[in-house]
Amino acid sequence: MADEVVLLDTDVSMFGMRVRIALADKGIQYEYKEQDLMNKAPLLLQMNPIHKKVPVLIHNGKPICESLIIVEYIDEVWKDKSPLMPSDPYRRAHARFWADYFDKKVYDTGRKIWTCKVEEQEAANKEFIECLKVLEGELGDKPYFDGENFGFVDMFLIPYYTWFPAYDKFGNFSIEAECPKFVAWAKKCMQKESVSKSLADPDKVYDFVVMLRQRRGIA
Repeated sequence: MADEVVLLDTDVSMFGMRVRIALADKGIQYEYKEQDLMNKAPLLLQMNPIHKKVPVLIHNGKPICESLIIVEYIDEVWKDKSPLMPSDPYRRAHARFWADYFDKKVYDTGRKIWTCKVEEQEAANKEFIECLKVLEGELGDKPYFDGENFGFVDMFLIPYYTWFPAYDKFGNFSIEAECPKFVAWAKKCMQKESVSKSLADPDKVYDFVVMLRQRRGIA
């Protein structure tokens, strides 16, 4: 019997985009169920009762939550197709480190740009750019973070590119001007079909950020 794969997600979720890229790279057929995060469906609450958020991968009726865990699960279950994680234990640990750095540092720092007070904007912008500069330092002169080929770290970071226009707008700056190497890497990644077809439209992301700001009472 064929595997039954369902993805609970929302189009603009950068975390969900990671999973969609992984599934596309592996050539896995799945049912996509768009979720309304402002009115969470019973299925989402049932499948992720702890965090109550997307993405959730449901494989043969069993839920797997959190994007890093989901991607590693996909790589282990469908290991005969397009490996996502490096085979070397040290390189795997290195990849997990940068994924963790992004989720715990870059993402949280970036959120400040569209949630901070006007008088805090300059400091928020500076902190965010500093984080991206760290990523540029790790990228160095390599085509991709994982070397010559698109790999796990690239897949984990590239969804963030869809949020850049919103950050440029609300931060009143240009990420490309500040971090040209990072943006050049992102544009290279976008040439990969599994990436370009899995990422959200930046205009939709922008509209989503506007809606979040309005809900928070931010003008």
